[in-house]
Amino acid sequence: MASDPKLHVFEEVAKHNETKDCWIVISGKVYDVTPFMDDHPGGDEVLLAATGKDATNDFEDIGHSDEAREMMDKYYIGKIDPATVPSKRTFSKPLQHAAAHSANKSPDFVIKILQFLVPLLILGLAFAVRHYTKEKLS
Repeated sequence: MASDPKLHVFEEVAKHNETKDCWIVISGKVYDVTPFMDDHPGGDEVLLAATGKDATNDFEDIGHSDEAREMMDKYYIGKIDPATVPSKRTFSKPLQHAAAHSANKSPDFVIKILQFLVPLLILGLAFAVRHYTKEKLS
């Protein structure tokens, strides 16, 4: 390991996302975990899922052992340029205009009306069919 670690651009690191070429970013450091793919206790899918993003939270949530953390040193290949890491994408509800919001409520209203009218329509149809068949028989 060099005393001056290589600085990697996130876009370049994200391209290494295959079983035979896998780099991950954890705590601002870049690791080439390709040689570890077959040996990872969680399977290679876990490592592949950690590519193309900052995998720090994923790594910490699992609660890796001190031994696992020490093992990472041999896969360390440099640091990530923090300016190139995309900001964390969190789910946000799409913005809606007031008209669109009220339009979203109208289907509920229509459904309630239909729940009332459809049985009445079926009942009316049943009476009409009964009346029609009675007249034909007479």
